[in-house]
Amino acid sequence: MHVLDIIRTHLLALPILIKTALLLAIIVGVPPICRRVKLPAVVGLILAGLVVGPHGLDFFGETRPVVDFFAELGKLLLLFSAGLEVDLALFRKAKNRSITFGVLTALLPLLLGTGVAALFGYSIIAAIVIGSLLASHTLLGLPILTRLGATHLEPVTVTVGATVMSDVLSLIVFAICLSTFRNGFSALSVATQLIEIAIFVPFILLGVSWLGAWLLKKVEKNEDAYFVVMIVILAAAGAIADKINLPGIVGAFLAGLAVNKATQNNPAKEKLQFFGNSLFIPIFFIVTGFLINPPSFVSTISSNFLLVAAIILALLVGKGIASELTGRAFGYSAAARRTVWSLTLPQVAATLAAALVAYQTLNPAGQRLLDDKMMNVVLVLMLTTAIGGPILTERFAPQMLSRDAPVTSSGGNRAS
Repeated sequence: MHVLDIIRTHLLALPILIKTALLLAIIVGVPPICRRVKLPAVVGLILAGLVVGPHGLDFFGETRPVVDFFAELGKLLLLFSAGLEVDLALFRKAKNRSITFGVLTALLPLLLGTGVAALFGYSIIAAIVIGSLLASHTLLGLPILTRLGATHLEPVTVTVGATVMSDVLSLIVFAICLSTFRNGFSALSVATQLIEIAIFVPFILLGVSWLGAWLLKKVEKNEDAYFVVMIVILAAAGAIADKINLPGIVGAFLAGLAVNKATQNNPAKEKLQFFGNSLFIPIFFIVTGFLINPPSFVSTISSNFLLVAAIILALLVGKGIASELTGRAFGYSAAARRTVWSLTLPQVAATLAAALVAYQTLNPAGQRLLDDKMMNVVLVLMLTTAIGGPILTERFAPQMLSRDAPVTSSGGNRAS
């Protein structure tokens, strides 16, 4: 331990440019290593953050304003990009089915996750927040389906569309709980929050959509200005959300949806996503790794194994029931239902961003909305599903293709 302290002291004294170079080396070097060992890049970046963070070699110390600012920007860009990347054309092709599945795949894990958390002693607000974390999902398996040429199949189209609904619903529930935890519960405050959300969501999706499209049209020939306008829209949506006690990530995601259509095929959009994906978002994942305290992490898993297993089981069962119910109702084959299930398992983007916000949120008594134990459980959930989800997609998608090749988003369905 004494040797480690000496190493930490020397590393902490390194010039800022050396530390920046190290951070960039991690961002560039870790993803290819992850691809070689068939791990999602996000897992490698979080583990790298553990190694260089305060519970590892402690390169950056306790005060790191630049890194923390980049991580905060990366968190907002992560959700903004999620909104930009939603294929609205696919969503419209199977809108009703997407909405149905989106509600089910959000509601069932939310209820099961809430029940599990309450059973293990969490307050009702914290329990609902934990349930809301399970409601969303990240389509980590979609590149596999793109490679296999399966994105035209209706089950995939419906799942992509359902992602919009599940993410929006989970973030709205999360936002209401966050405000209630900060300010205390009262019927008036909850009613006020619901009214604010009822105004805010349409304002962003409709008002900002129109205004953003108009502004972007004005500067579409000036790539630099177009880039800046997108950043301004992101920042404004996050700031407005913050003013009504909503987390900035809610505003960022809705802003991405709002300008989704207006930014299609524009080079500035590609550059914004390039900057986000190559710098700020990886830094967010690395800084998330700073939170992992290995002894505490291992202790959480060993001493709270039932909690970890129950949370993971709530996700698997909730997403599984939603996939089975909607799949059978829509006449999808067993392979298609399992593929849809596997696509909705990974808990990365919205889940991780929301969990970090909840962990950093304090009530007037100074208590965290999510404690260290649950934050570790969420990290276990993220690691498990980020690895397991794509593996299952790789297994089930070829079976779906062989059974359902004729089924497209505009065609008929085959029953299993």
